Amino acid sequence: MVAYLGRRLVDLVVTLWGISTILFVVLRLSGDPVALMVTETTTPEQIAEIRHLLGFDEPLWKQYIRFLGQAVTGDFGQSLRYFKPAATVVLETLPATLQLTALALGLSAAVSLPLGVLAAVRRDSWLDGLIGLFTVVGQAIPFYWLGIIFILVFAVWLRVLPSGGSGGVAHLVLPAATLATYSAARLTQLVRAGTAEVLYEDYIRTARAKGLHELVVLARHALPNALIPVITVLGMEFGILAGGAVITETIFAWPGMGRLVVQGVIGRDYPVVQAAVFFVAAFVVLCNLLADLICSWVDPRVRAR
Repeated sequence: MVAYLGRRLVDLVVTLWGISTILFVVLRLSGDPVALMVTETTTPEQIAEIRHLLGFDEPLWKQYIRFLGQAVTGDFGQSLRYFKPAATVVLETLPATLQLTALALGLSAAVSLPLGVLAAVRRDSWLDGLIGLFTVVGQAIPFYWLGIIFILVFAVWLRVLPSGGSGGVAHLVLPAATLATYSAARLTQLVRAGTAEVLYEDYIRTARAKGLHELVVLARHALPNALIPVITVLGMEFGILAGGAVITETIFAWPGMGRLVVQGVIGRDYPVVQAAVFFVAAFVVLCNLLADLICSWVDPRVRAR
C-alpha cells in the first residue's frame, strides 16, 4: 500500500508540474497584459518601467524559473487587477465554487444511482429506454445552452427562482442543476452498465438461490462490486464539473473561481489565472488520488496494477 501511495504521489507532482508549465506558456502567448494597463498618452519609457516592475522584460526562461520557485511556496505573484496576492484573490472565491460543485456532484450522485440501478433491473424495457434517452441527451446538451434554458423557464417565465447572483439557497438551484445534468447522465450510464454486468454473476445467482430478497441482493452483493468504477469516475467528475463551472458561473453571475478565471483571461491577469487553475488542478488530482485509494481499499487487486 505504501509503494502504491508513493507512485500515486509522484504522478500527482508530475501532473501539477505539467499543468503549470502548459498554463505558463499558453498565457504568455495570449498577449501582453501591459497593453491593457496603459493609455494612448503613456510614453514608451513609462511602458518600459511598468514591464520592468512586473518582471515582463526578463527572458521567458527566467520568468518561468521564478514562477516555479514561487509556485512551490504558494506565491503566484500580485494580481494585475486587484493589486493584492493572486492566491488571496483566488481563495476568496474558492468557497463559492466548492459549494456549487459539491452540491452539483451530490445531486448527480443522488439522481444517477437509483436511475442506473432501475435501468439495469428493468433491462431492455421501456423504462430502460427512457433512462437511456436521458443519458444521451444529458451528455449532449452544452452547459451554456442548458443554463440559458433554465433561466428562461424558471426565472423569466415561471419566476420561481432567481436568474443569477448569490445570497441564498435559491440562487444555487439553477447553476447546480445545470452542472449536475451532464454528470448525472454520465454516472447513470456507468451505474447501469456496472449493475447489469454483475447481476448475471454466479454469486448473485447464489444469493438469490438462498432466498434473499431482491433488495438485499442488490444492496449487499451487487452494488458494492458495481460501484467500484463509479468511485473512480466520481473523482474525475469533479474536474469536469469544475471546468463546467467556468461557463456556468459566468452565465449565472455566481461569484466563484470560474467567473474569476474568465475575468482574469479577459484582463490578462496572469497571476490570478495561474493561481486559480493550479488550485483547481491540485484539488482534482487529490480527488482522483482519494478515489484510487478508496478503490484500492475496496478492491485490493487495484494496488497490484
